[in-house]
Amino acid sequence: MEPMKVYGWAVSPWMARVLVSLEEAGAEYELVPMSRNGGDHRRPEHLARNPFGEIPVLEDGGLTLYQSRAIARHILRKHKPGLLGAGSLEESAMVDVWVDVDAHQLEPVLKPIVWNCIINPFVGRDVDQGLVDESVEKLKKLLEVYEVRLSSNKYLAGDFVSFADLTHFSFMRYFMATEHAVVLDAYPHVKAWWEALLARPSVKKVIAGMPPDFGFGSGRIP
Repeated sequence: MEPMKVYGWAVSPWMARVLVSLEEAGAEYELVPMSRNGGDHRRPEHLARNPFGEIPVLEDGGLTLYQSRAIARHILRKHKPGLLGAGSLEESAMVDVWVDVDAHQLEPVLKPIVWNCIINPFVGRDVDQGLVDESVEKLKKLLEVYEVRLSSNKYLAGDFVSFADLTHFSFMRYFMATEHAVVLDAYPHVKAWWEALLARPSVKKVIAGMPPDFGFGSGRIP
């Protein structure tokens, strides 16, 4: 059986979500590097894989998938369904809840902070400090919810690590490179959860392959 192929660039937070899932699953895969600056994602051969011209894309035999959470779920269903809470309706439901919280609550708040604090300064765009400040205040409210959850559960879906936790790595990784990372200090259970996530071998391996600061070289990310 041929290994799965993953198309994209390692610096992408969405790519990181897929790579962490592959590493956790112990699945064989081939990383097919692409160049964003070279416009590889807009070439006809890539648009044939993903008509939206985005990454990552996964090829698994005759199956081609895009959208990072859908890709990650497929990988885990196939190779490590326990990370989706398989076998328990309650556990799988809680995994789904917190994957959606990340997608619809946390990621939209983290993105403006990451973009304005890391990307915009390096590409010469203006920094919208008002949007950053507003987003940080929204984040604090969200982290209160996470703190309550993690004060009674070691992980988000319960007392077992799952995709609900792993999916958070993608944008949290870059948020924690900004000056606003100190916000986490006020939420000890969230901070402990994040440190436990960073200690996982899969996460360490993916971090090692990710250029720091989206490849812009400020070196803030350890």
